This record gives sequence, C-alpha cells and structure tokens, in this order.
Amino acid sequence: MIRSQMRFPGFKRKAVTLSYDDGVAQDKRLVQIMQKNGLKGTFNINSGLLPKESGWHMTAAEALELYTNSGMEVAVHGQYHLSLANVDSAVATNDVLQDRLALENLFGCLVKGMAYANGSYNDEVVGILKTCGIEYARTVTSTEDFELPEDWLRLNPTCHHKNRKLMELVKAFLEVQPDPLRLQKYTPKLFYLWGHSYEFDGDGNWDVIEEFAEAIGNREDIWYATNGEIYAYVKAFDSLRWSADGKLVHNPSGTDVCIFCNKKEYLVKSGTTIKID
Repeated sequence: MIRSQMRFPGFKRKAVTLSYDDGVAQDKRLVQIMQKNGLKGTFNINSGLLPKESGWHMTAAEALELYTNSGMEVAVHGQYHLSLANVDSAVATNDVLQDRLALENLFGCLVKGMAYANGSYNDEVVGILKTCGIEYARTVTSTEDFELPEDWLRLNPTCHHKNRKLMELVKAFLEVQPDPLRLQKYTPKLFYLWGHSYEFDGDGNWDVIEEFAEAIGNREDIWYATNGEIYAYVKAFDSLRWSADGKLVHNPSGTDVCIFCNKKEYLVKSGTTIKID
C-alpha cells in the first residue's frame, strides 16, 4: 500500500507563522524584528478604524507602506472590530465583507484570511465567512501543540506571546524529530504565534518577541510563511490526484508540492504527473 506524507517546500518538516491584529503603529517595530529573523506572518486589519492622521492605528497610507512588499500578508479583522457572534447576522456579514473589499482595494491583492475580533465566533459566523469568501480564520484558542489545523475556519494557534510556556514550547518545537522507523507516518509541524504588537509597549517587554524571533528564526530546517501561504500549500497537497494503483500522481494546482512516499522524497511540480517508484 502506497502512503504519502506532505512535506513543506524544500522538503522541510516544520513551519512557523505569526498572526498579529488591529493594524497598530507598533506593527512597524514588529515587522522589523520579523524581517531581521526571517519570520513571516499575517496582519489582521480593521479598515474602518484606519484614521486620517497617525495615532494608535496606522493610517491607510502607513499600512500600505509597511505591509506592501514586506513579505507579510494582510487579512480581515472586521471593518469595525465587532464581536461577530453577538451581532445580527446581516451586521456581521457587512463587517466582514466591507473589510475584505476595503483591504483588497487598498492593497491590490486577494484577501482570503481573517482573525476573529475579540475571538468571537460561532457556527453561524463560520457560515458567514464562507459566504464572504474567507477561507481561513484564526481563533484565540491556544493548543500549545504543533499540529496542522483540521478546520481552517477554526484555526487555533499554538499560543499567544504572553503564554508563560512560550520558550518551553519553542524548545520542544525545535527538538521535534521524527522516528526513523515511523517516518512514513510523520506529519509536518507548525508553530503558530499570535498577539497584538501594542502589548509589547504596554507590558514593556519587546524582549519577549525578540527572544522568540532569535530562537526560532533564520533556521534552514524551517519554512517561514504567512497564514495564507501555509493554507494554500496544504490545499495544494490535498488536491493531488492519484492513479488507481497509486503509482502516478498529478498536481493540478499552481503550487509545486513536496511529498514523502515509499521512503523517498518527490517534488510534484505544478501541472505535472510523476511516477512513484
């Protein structure tokens, strides 16, 4: 029986992503720290709260300058940061859709991701996100583990940066190694950190994110990606099509995919079919 396992780009077995909310001025310092250490992430913005003059939130012009060509992703956080599970469904739909429209118009790119403002969501809200074309959405529920999500619209992060076990979790993540005898059953690991950059000012602890970034960043064995890049890659793997005997695999997606199959590594390039030995 042929079994295949996904590997991240470059056949890496680990990935790291960050997710930070609200589009505040402190994101400027955070992006600098992330770029210095090779980290990438998603910044969730409330377009309706972007002011005309610099202040707590960045202006639209400041946000455009910061995030464009930074390697980071922008995503929905609700036009006005509403707790979606506590408002009328029409209001919730408008808050999500208007934010997506505004961000796509401002940044000139598709916006398919989101973080739930105040962590507020329920099954009805998840249905609203699907209607609005949102494909992945982060909660505020920490797992303290490194497993890939099973439900991308209920995307639970590893932890918040205030988690007292943060560096313990980093150490555990870096030390994860697959058992050579069970390599075929190894699943790729993801460290997903979230928070608000203004908290570093409020708590006077920028050293927390600096220590995290230095410990987990700039490593050759880790793929650093935005939320959207990880989602798209996993979906590309899921879209692989196999022959009846499992000896041929076709990649219909626009993304090259790395797999581990029959104790060998294979690169299935976009639009190609390869033979599995």
